[in-house]
Amino acid sequence: MASFLSLIPSFLLSVLIFSGAVVARGDVLELGDVDFDYLAAEHETMLVKFYAPWCGHCKKLAPDFETAATRLKGTVPLAKVDCTASPDTCGRFGVTGYPTLKIFRNGEDSSSYDGPRSAGFFSGPDSGQLAEFLKAASVMREHFRFAHTIDMTLGLKHGVDTERVLLFRPPRLSSKFEESVLRFTETITTHTLRRFIRDNIFGMCPHLTNENRDKLKGQDLLTAYYDLDYLQNPKGSNYWRNRVMKVGSQFASQGLSFAVANRRDFVDELEEEFGLGASDGGDLPFVTIRTRQGFKYTMREEFTRDGKSLERFLEDYFAGRLKRYIKSEPIPEKNKGPVKVVVAESFEEIVNDPEKDVLIEFYAPWCGHCKSLEPKYKELAEQLYSDPNIVIAKMDATANDVPQGFDVQGFPTIYFAQAGKKDQPKRYEGAHEVKDFIKYLKGEALHVPVVSGVREDL
Repeated sequence: MASFLSLIPSFLLSVLIFSGAVVARGDVLELGDVDFDYLAAEHETMLVKFYAPWCGHCKKLAPDFETAATRLKGTVPLAKVDCTASPDTCGRFGVTGYPTLKIFRNGEDSSSYDGPRSAGFFSGPDSGQLAEFLKAASVMREHFRFAHTIDMTLGLKHGVDTERVLLFRPPRLSSKFEESVLRFTETITTHTLRRFIRDNIFGMCPHLTNENRDKLKGQDLLTAYYDLDYLQNPKGSNYWRNRVMKVGSQFASQGLSFAVANRRDFVDELEEEFGLGASDGGDLPFVTIRTRQGFKYTMREEFTRDGKSLERFLEDYFAGRLKRYIKSEPIPEKNKGPVKVVVAESFEEIVNDPEKDVLIEFYAPWCGHCKSLEPKYKELAEQLYSDPNIVIAKMDATANDVPQGFDVQGFPTIYFAQAGKKDQPKRYEGAHEVKDFIKYLKGEALHVPVVSGVREDL
């Protein structure tokens, strides 16, 4: 029963926690290779049990599953698939053990839920805190799993003898370096519970995936990438995670977050953003840091099993001794043309020169609009070539890191960095004719522009 409850979604948990009556069988839909796809697609949400008739755990689960199906009949259907009779369906959805429970939405696999869960223990159905808990759960249940009970004796094994909300972290991420169950101690409201979950959901070292990456990457984050696979090799996956956590716990108060990730899920990003190939590191993790400002660092020393190399890397990071990793083309040996070629390594020197007004175009070699702009942009640069205080520049944004403060989402993107105000670059939004650029520079440049050798009055 406990294993079933740990996987079932929140709206089912609330029902089953009170289930005790014996009910008639027959409300569980039986699906197979022939009809699974079209029948599952008819339901907005469906819980499916994949099982084998000889499986002892499956037999133990069957009565509770039938009870849930009866209670939820007409609301959320429950179904089962015999994997010995329908191996194709079970194979398609990666079923490797029994029983496996999966949530399907409109016929699409939403995967077995293995994230954190919140559970509330309340004194009775009329509890005011229970009402607030249910309100919060209804708002957040698309992202988290919730359960509650009014049987306070169930909380005793967690040391709960009064109304309380607990956050249970995923069992696969259990570690001696942090608590697996956290207590919520504030008055329950949607706001306070949401904040509690937000601040604690990921724990000290979460599993970074493509699904949660945006939430995690809004912070200074160290990530260890290796062959992580919690389905096939949970022990091996936690071997390196535990070493990250052991070292990371020494730096926990310094504002850096930690994560582990399957390198195969991020091959393109690692190559594109950090210059790391799929074979780098071999069987050992390779480690990166990306700050919220976009600064990037890589640990070049081999990850040692005693964690000492990671410890040295972090000491150097916090001491400011690490050199940032910057994706950059080589600095051009010759750069005397009217349009200055900027690469990431020369950006600071050219664009952030405090004495120069700089107009810079971020382009992509394949961009048709950039190619159309090129002759006009070159003509603009030629007209201002004799002005020592204004620089017209360009940078291939596909081959070089774009610095913080320059938001490049499409091409061409043009920015103006005024002399003396390099921390306040302005996006150019005007037309792309030479006269329009010159008019803009007359209004924005600190220095009076010299056009074709003639100083223009403002």
